[in-house]
Amino acid sequence: MDLFLKIADDLFLDDLYAKVVPAAAFASSLNATLRHTAALSNTTAQFPIFASGPLSSTWSHLISYLPHPPLSDELLHTSTLASIPATSAWPRDYIPRQVVSLTTLTLIGIHILYFVFASLSYFFIFNHEMMKHPRFLKNQVKQEIICSLKAFPGMMLLTLPWFLGEVRGYSMLYENVEDFGWTYFFFSIFFYLFFTDYCIYWIHRWEHHPICYKWLHKPHHKWIIPTPFASHAFHPLDGYAQSIPYHFFVFIFPFHQKLYLGLFVVINFWTIFIHDSDMVTDHPLETVINGPAHHTLHHIYFTVNYGQYFTFADRWGGSYRQPAKELDPMNDIKEAQAIAEQAAREKEPLGKQQ
Repeated sequence: MDLFLKIADDLFLDDLYAKVVPAAAFASSLNATLRHTAALSNTTAQFPIFASGPLSSTWSHLISYLPHPPLSDELLHTSTLASIPATSAWPRDYIPRQVVSLTTLTLIGIHILYFVFASLSYFFIFNHEMMKHPRFLKNQVKQEIICSLKAFPGMMLLTLPWFLGEVRGYSMLYENVEDFGWTYFFFSIFFYLFFTDYCIYWIHRWEHHPICYKWLHKPHHKWIIPTPFASHAFHPLDGYAQSIPYHFFVFIFPFHQKLYLGLFVVINFWTIFIHDSDMVTDHPLETVINGPAHHTLHHIYFTVNYGQYFTFADRWGGSYRQPAKELDPMNDIKEAQAIAEQAAREKEPLGKQQ
């Protein structure tokens, strides 16, 4: 997230903060106090900036009460307010600024990722015939979206300390590939995926324990036949708990900044992709990759296929279930349609049946 924030600062946040929280507003606020003090002692000339008159902007007056780091000597000795550089009183490394920026960018970013990727998957990958399944809820897509939107703020607040730690340099994210070499760069991709997959497997499995399942994870299993919009329809604590391994990894192992940012997007896409209720089987990677078919079985049977990307954790943990055509929920749809057609024929007058 530190790379993402740096890019945003370079592109528009520096200019935005310079306008919203300008240094001139705080210098002018200091004007009133120090000019009064200087007048009492007849030493106004020692404070050239404060001889320029009160600030006329109502907005500047209002924000002058906000906390800010000490103003620089260079700023305080500027001859007039008009000559103060167009800069912000909140520098990039100021914690309140970082909190505001991360909160805003995270909320905007997750909404964009969710609606863009979920919509693409829903309209171009998801089989809409699945919505005829007997266990597909009324207005389910709307319910999934509402649940996700309610969860985002809570998940963001819980995740904020991790992001703040990253941007303040406490993680092991690095900028230059040469620091650890290309071999480690490519190794770290697989290490990151295997590490997070195995951790998420156990977090996910523990969430199915009776102690916490009903209030924590059951809201996500409301969607027996999920659509891509169910991908983030969690209890906020549930969604956060399953994200912890992604953040924890970069605080204990070196990881490239751009790689981390790229995988963040890919992981969100994968989370959406495996919720499309697809049951395509008999492909070469079926026994290795925990794909949509595996996760569909998890939503139907609850106690199988807890993994996120791979099947190895489920195999080791004894919770693996192989996708098969006879387990396809589409069979239930066809069966329900056949029963409905049979019932309709039985209700027809005898003459029509002939």
